[in-house]
Amino acid sequence: MDRITCAYTGHRPQGLPFGYNESDPRCAELREALRAETVSAVERDGAAHFITGMALGVDMLAAEIVLELKKTHPELTLEAAVPCLDQASRWRAEQIQRYNNILSAADRRTLISREYTPDCMHRRNRYMVDECDFLIAVWNGSAGGTGSTVRYALRRKKRIRVIDPQTLRVREL
Repeated sequence: MDRITCAYTGHRPQGLPFGYNESDPRCAELREALRAETVSAVERDGAAHFITGMALGVDMLAAEIVLELKKTHPELTLEAAVPCLDQASRWRAEQIQRYNNILSAADRRTLISREYTPDCMHRRNRYMVDECDFLIAVWNGSAGGTGSTVRYALRRKKRIRVIDPQTLRVREL
């Protein structure tokens, strides 16, 4: 039996209600909603492989949740889909450290482009959708990278669970 793969898409910090302030209670609430959907993906859907795009915001939160779940579910694997080698080059030192910690703990690292190109982020997003059985999206309905990824997943007829970052309500598309 093929393993079931779940990918994540979601907003960067500036698109989230708490911005970069992860000590805000709304971040803890979003993290818990994302964790609940990830646990559901494992227990209800049989997901064993997870793909994250390694951007700041939802991607990093999702990766950390999968790594935490691996402690009690060692069969789970995490793939870091990296759009380009210098993805984190302009980040703050603590963000780069967090990124490197996730990369070193990931079971698989997939590099989309050695160098930054104007479309490497979109190519990374399409790769994740193409490789997954379903998508968990933290999305407020806006345009942008997350919206583009959700629309691409819909065209590819992927199942999508959307967590609204404001209300934390979950709906299926």
